[in-house]
Amino acid sequence: MRSILLIIVGAFLSISCTKKSSKIEYGLDLNETLRVTVLTEPPTLDHNKSTDTTSSKILYNIMAGLTAYNYEDPELSLLPGLAESWSSSKDAKEWTFRLRKDVKWTDGVPFKAQQVKDGWLRLLDPKTASEYAYFLHGIKNAQDYNMGKTKDPNDVGITVVDDHTIKVELEETMSYFPYLMTHPSTYPVRLDVIQKHGDNWTEPENIQGLGPYTLKVWDHDKALVLERNPNFYGKPAAIKNVIVYIINELSTAINLFDAGKLDSVDELPKSELAALKNRPEYKYHSFLILQYYGFNVEQEPFDNENFRKAIAHAIDKTEIIKVLGGNDIAMNSWVPAGMFGYEPDMGLQFDVEKAKEYLAKAGYDSEEKLPKIALAFNTNENHQKVAENVQAQLKKNLGITMEVKNEEWKVYLANLKANKHGMYRMGWVADYPDPDNFLNLMTSYSQNNRSRWKNKDYDKLVEQAAAELDKQKRKDLYREAQKILLEQDTPVIPLFTSVHHLLVGDRVENYPMNVLNNLEFKNVRLKQ
Repeated sequence: MRSILLIIVGAFLSISCTKKSSKIEYGLDLNETLRVTVLTEPPTLDHNKSTDTTSSKILYNIMAGLTAYNYEDPELSLLPGLAESWSSSKDAKEWTFRLRKDVKWTDGVPFKAQQVKDGWLRLLDPKTASEYAYFLHGIKNAQDYNMGKTKDPNDVGITVVDDHTIKVELEETMSYFPYLMTHPSTYPVRLDVIQKHGDNWTEPENIQGLGPYTLKVWDHDKALVLERNPNFYGKPAAIKNVIVYIINELSTAINLFDAGKLDSVDELPKSELAALKNRPEYKYHSFLILQYYGFNVEQEPFDNENFRKAIAHAIDKTEIIKVLGGNDIAMNSWVPAGMFGYEPDMGLQFDVEKAKEYLAKAGYDSEEKLPKIALAFNTNENHQKVAENVQAQLKKNLGITMEVKNEEWKVYLANLKANKHGMYRMGWVADYPDPDNFLNLMTSYSQNNRSRWKNKDYDKLVEQAAAELDKQKRKDLYREAQKILLEQDTPVIPLFTSVHHLLVGDRVENYPMNVLNNLEFKNVRLKQ
């Protein structure tokens, strides 16, 4: 990867921009182009299969959902998207979406309700193996279809009433169902395009979308180019082009920003925050994210809940916050600060004596018996600092030797899926602002549950809470579920929730900053 980065830097430096020309890479006009970064190659732009925030940054701009967020509202209310309106039955078990009639895909094909149903059924199809399929398990018979218990897609409670109306029947009450329609996994699909091009349907020459931008170039491992979509149903994107450079070293991105080659750096190294905060380009905003460590409960020694509890009690999260040097908040709750369901007194607190007691209960009552363990994480300077701090804490507090090892993002995700890591780092950004999004993550049927942990009581509580309309009763159910997750079985350790730090150039106006960190570029403007 380092050689690729040198090529990127060399390409930047070799660009000749004279006073007479504003042309930059890919033949674009600098005055019409926003230049941003991501840390890694998007693993996939197949929105039914995507699970990561890097891919989502592209998908939010080239695709579209039935509903959209009002980022001006502190409570993140919904705005019409591809659906101009929606309504529910009194018990919120049936939902009807009325779709816009003036919408076309990027190739001019009309948008229809059947394409919404196609997307949902493809998400649920066991052959797709989507890790977000559980998002739609609330639909009647959807979970059985996803698990292969019923083979007929017509059994699933999705009805196309006409070309511009779709009706959904749910198993239970679900007041937040329209929020799921903001997530890329639930977006409509063109089955004709997928069937024609197979796995290559997401390449620029094949992909069709409904968003404010189209995918013009995917220069793998280097950059993606987005171009304004002339067929977009809403107000046209303010900027014609967006170049998304793939740069996985934060220091390299900052150097390119300082050289005038980038308009923003969307993540900053914690070690340099003290100096960067004094710059006029520095920005920050609150962020609904959970950073956590997980245990694969099928692997030794993490199959022993006492050992997991020993690790949890031995980590002082305030030390991690000091090492990071930002405005992060130490977390014991699984639901992050700033969201309904946040429980600050939840979880296992830092207590070395209790950690030693649990270690002895696990059968490691002498130094000779202590196992050597490994912590895996995706390559990132900030993740490295946290891992090394936890490594030192476990050695000091329990005498445990822990190896830390990093992997490139795409490889890391594949290895997690292949059950190769016993202890791992993950983060979860809110897909929708509801505690269900965080608690549902750890259900036994969630494909995003990397721990392999299963608890029927936990599943039942999460399902009951999702169907509960009384806010206090719902909060009580989520609190009980968190106790099972964090204090009883402990397959995960919440670490902290983050404040998002970034640099934005002077020529950029209205850069997207919101608590979901959804980078939608359609309203960004450039000063001329």
